[in-house]
Amino acid sequence: MATNRDKLDAWESKTVLKLGRRTIHWQVIIVAALICGALSWQVSYSSLIRRLDQSLILSGHALTVEIERFRYLPAVAGEDARIQAALRAPDDASAILGANGYLQTLVETSGATHLYLLDANGVTIAASNWKQPESFMGQDYSFRPYFKDALAGGSGAFYAIGVTTRLPGYFLAARVVLPDGIAGVVVVKIDLTSLRDTWSRVGQDTAVTDADGVIFLASDPAWLYRPLEPLSPEVLARLETVQTYAGTNIAAARPLTQTPFGLIHGKGNRLLASRLTDFGPNWRVLAAAPLAPAFGIATLGALVGALLAALTLGWGKIRRQRQALLEMERHHATLLEQRVNERTAELNREIDVRRKTEDELRSAQESLIQAEKMAALGRMSTAIVHEISQPLAAMEATLLTATLLAEGAVPEALQRVETARGLVKRMQRTTRRLKSFAQKEVTETEPVDLVPVIEGAMEVIQPRAKAAGVMPELRPIAASCRVEAGRVRLEQVVVNLLVNALDAVEGRDGAKVEVALTLTPDEARITVEDNGPGIDPDVMPRVSEPFFTTKSKSEGLGLGLAISNEIIESFGGKIDLEPREGGGLRASVRLPRLEGKDP
Repeated sequence: MATNRDKLDAWESKTVLKLGRRTIHWQVIIVAALICGALSWQVSYSSLIRRLDQSLILSGHALTVEIERFRYLPAVAGEDARIQAALRAPDDASAILGANGYLQTLVETSGATHLYLLDANGVTIAASNWKQPESFMGQDYSFRPYFKDALAGGSGAFYAIGVTTRLPGYFLAARVVLPDGIAGVVVVKIDLTSLRDTWSRVGQDTAVTDADGVIFLASDPAWLYRPLEPLSPEVLARLETVQTYAGTNIAAARPLTQTPFGLIHGKGNRLLASRLTDFGPNWRVLAAAPLAPAFGIATLGALVGALLAALTLGWGKIRRQRQALLEMERHHATLLEQRVNERTAELNREIDVRRKTEDELRSAQESLIQAEKMAALGRMSTAIVHEISQPLAAMEATLLTATLLAEGAVPEALQRVETARGLVKRMQRTTRRLKSFAQKEVTETEPVDLVPVIEGAMEVIQPRAKAAGVMPELRPIAASCRVEAGRVRLEQVVVNLLVNALDAVEGRDGAKVEVALTLTPDEARITVEDNGPGIDPDVMPRVSEPFFTTKSKSEGLGLGLAISNEIIESFGGKIDLEPREGGGLRASVRLPRLEGKDP
């Protein structure tokens, strides 16, 4: 055994060292983290770009709607007679006053910022703000591209900072030509800052650039009047000439440079993803969003990938360890098999000894039971002597009298002799029952049909039933049944139960005794019911004790149920006593059925 133990220790040491040398491959975890992080970044960045594209569509649509509201206002205003009258007679004060009032009313009802009329030289002759300090009246706007385009082509549009009000706006112009050839231009100025305010409220970084790439409308004020790329000297000179961004230093503005990946810097120097699309008259719309959420998702994906890789490697290590432990257990089993065999042989010997001991104990128990019964008989000797002594004394006196009367030829002698015979029979019956209770015998059994047993018992108690004035009723029996028992002793039990029932109902109105046979898959039950007074629940546990009786007649010894219980228990059954519904007692003999059992 020492040699086997040494082998086992050596195997365990080798296995533990092998398991200890296995470590988690950090390279695999890093690669998994990078792959998952890259995939998460790709998914989140693509989702961000899709949202930006949708934002560009919405922003472009909102910008179009805002401009188209006033697209035809200059042309419609130019058709009014008051505008044409002012254009025909710019020196007529009443005509100019009428045009000013009309333009002021249009601005108030349409929501435009300003509306004014230029003559063929680009000088304002009527304006909606004619009463305000920064009135356009008399101002020369011939340098503006919208005037030149409208005068030459019929319409013009231009976004710029107003040289008079210093407020940015979008200018829409339409040419007005009178039948006599006099021409002029009606201009409407639109304030687009409402779009900027909307973009700011929804937290969307959006901007609009002109044809030169200069941002003139943005949700972020820091982006205003900054080019997307550095401007050439020619472009700067042209912007200065037309005063597009009057009052600002476009040349000194730092470009909002885009990286090759479409990234720009926003507030707090945060990195934003951007998308750019063309819009309308050489404009472009820019939408941007922070990359922090995408970076966060990518980081989370990397962590998840690392965790999954670590769990996978850990699971693999655990599996290898389990295999090693199983192998170790197999070695344990091999080394301990010999001891198990030896111990099994010892257990077999112990089992043999235990069986013999159990047999001896069982035999001793049976002897003790019989001895206890005999001891009970000894304790009952006083009652038995008292029960027998009285009949013997009466018999002696009666027989003496019968002798004397017989000598004198007295007719009553025969009656006395019959009385003596009854007392003798009583003594015989008592001794016979005591002998049956005390006798220890081996009960032989055989398959017994219960129907003949019940019918035989009914026939035996006929005389007793007639004397009691109650004839037991046998309920219809659906089927017969066989049990393992002794027929005579089983019939004796049924007779005893019937006699007890007849004793209980004797002399009662409406007396009734019923006998029935009921079957279950495993059990047969013979039931005897009566509508007598029943048994007090307090004494119910004692009714099966020897010499305990509830009968008031002197014939009752209290041995009937005790003997019946012993007989039924020897057949593997049981007697149940329970109150009957409506009053009375139900006595049931339960015995195991032979049908349905394995042969």
